[in-house]
Amino acid sequence: MSLRGVLVGCGFFARNHMNGWADAAGAEIVAVCDLDPAKADDFAGTFGARAYTDAAAMLAAERPDFVDVATTVGSHRTLVTLAARHARLVICQKPFAETLADARAMVAACEEAGALLLVHENFRWQRPFRALHAALPRIGTPHFLRLSFRHRFDVYANQPYLAEVDDLALTDVGLHLFDVARFLVGDIASVHCRAQRLNPRVTGEDAFLASCGHVSGAVTSIECSFYTTRHPEPFPETLAVVEGETGTLALGRDYRLTLETADGVETIDAEPPLPAWGERPWHAVQDSVRALEAHAVEVLEGRADPQPSGAHNLETLAVTLAAIRSARTGQAVDVADLLREG
Repeated sequence: MSLRGVLVGCGFFARNHMNGWADAAGAEIVAVCDLDPAKADDFAGTFGARAYTDAAAMLAAERPDFVDVATTVGSHRTLVTLAARHARLVICQKPFAETLADARAMVAACEEAGALLLVHENFRWQRPFRALHAALPRIGTPHFLRLSFRHRFDVYANQPYLAEVDDLALTDVGLHLFDVARFLVGDIASVHCRAQRLNPRVTGEDAFLASCGHVSGAVTSIECSFYTTRHPEPFPETLAVVEGETGTLALGRDYRLTLETADGVETIDAEPPLPAWGERPWHAVQDSVRALEAHAVEVLEGRADPQPSGAHNLETLAVTLAAIRSARTGQAVDVADLLREG
């Protein structure tokens, strides 16, 4: 019997969620919900689900095993708290929350209801980052990481609300990169960040450079820009370099992963497959959504713990908020101090 799921939020990116769930063995989306009935009807007709405009009514009627919350951040606390009372697993789109108080409230609501909480941080599920993570033992203990996400792809065409988001680069992609840094090198202790507003069309800051000190003593440099001209356009690739005691791993253009050790140089093709429903250049993102949702099935079947869980992502949110504070004050921010304040 398939695990029964419902989706809340039928926006642009949620279509990737629905296509991914269609590929997820052992699960199906039986109903969708959006405040806009036209959007709900469109998704329902396309994917063979029932349409709702009221999340509470849908959850009461459908009694799902899992709920995929794919709405914008302002609605997350209300919807996750509601979903926790009706499902065994709640999946929440990023950004997880706007404040640490909201994040903690969602984690607590799921714990009290006995529901698992998985945050949709799909960057860590991209095939090149999984390949890089798997190769880390070959270079010894990492002491330096660089992540670079720089492009000029028009992300505003399909998601126009992004042009009005404060701290755009940090809250839209920065938190993904902080999560990847934690996935690869471990927890982050402190952050120093400089942010820029480059595109005159947008309200928020659309570029940043962050230096992170890890608990392990490793250092990470993270750079992000939505206003960088490159030819060919690199979107949505993230470039990476990890230096360890005995070698270096470099993730370059076209998803080429290079391992450099005393034994020589080895090149690994880490390009994600193109889903049957996907299209380039989105295939890396689309495949990562599919991978995360396959992981969600494993979580529901008791074969895996959520990666990342709500509790884990709460600390990624703290790192992001620390970076925002650092960009405004010009000072490094201790993540533990910010967590104690929040």
